[in-house]
Amino acid sequence: MFVAIDFGITNTDVAVNQNGDDTFYSFPSRPITNEFIDYIFNKIDLDFVNLHKIGVTGGKSSNLSNTYKDVPINKINEEEAIGRGAIALYDIYDESFVAVSTGTGTACIHHSEGKFNYLGGISVGGGTLQGLSKYLISTENAKDIEELAKKGDRKELDFLIGDVVNEVGSLNQDITASNFGKARNIENTSKEDTAASLSNMIGEIIGTISYLNALLCNENKVYFLGRTSLNNVIKTAIEDRLKLANISGVFKESREYGNVLGALRSIQSD
Repeated sequence: MFVAIDFGITNTDVAVNQNGDDTFYSFPSRPITNEFIDYIFNKIDLDFVNLHKIGVTGGKSSNLSNTYKDVPINKINEEEAIGRGAIALYDIYDESFVAVSTGTGTACIHHSEGKFNYLGGISVGGGTLQGLSKYLISTENAKDIEELAKKGDRKELDFLIGDVVNEVGSLNQDITASNFGKARNIENTSKEDTAASLSNMIGEIIGTISYLNALLCNENKVYFLGRTSLNNVIKTAIEDRLKLANISGVFKESREYGNVLGALRSIQSD
């Protein structure tokens, strides 16, 4: 049996491989200590008898000791976790590719000739969405934000290209010219429109950094991991941005567990 833990800022994900089958769990994050690991293993009723190795990634997991109850702990860096997770999830073992992990923040990696290279990250992600939503619409619940956004109309708050100019090259008139640009002239805005504009903005930022990295690496598609891309309003905005550069986005089910899956595959391959 192999176990991997990804200590995220918001969520801590766990992957267990036993008899060739993967099982995933998720917990609200806590300080990274042996006591938290105790809590996780008790919750999932883990049998230590057959536990061969533990892999950890994310946060300050490198501060953990090298063993837990005499079981070896392998510490996996973020780019390897993202890269191996994308390989396992999308079955792209020998290909070069760009993968983007959309969590509390956003991280980008490139895989080429068996090596993972960290392209950089941005501080905008699911944490931004939840933090700003708490101040703007009095909720930080991710599902509630998404449902409000689906009912809202971002055009009430965003300036589109068609609102401000007649033509900008080949750009579609519905492309955003200024996120929340109209809000400065509006006294009262609905929670739905605010959620729609904010979710779209987060997606546009992630989509832009994704296609720029894809172009930099001469790739024509981007593979996505992470929970933030599960938000359909954000996902649509990501895809709309990618289309500006003729880049395809690939979004597979269970991608929220991509990083922990990568850590799991890393310790299995050692």
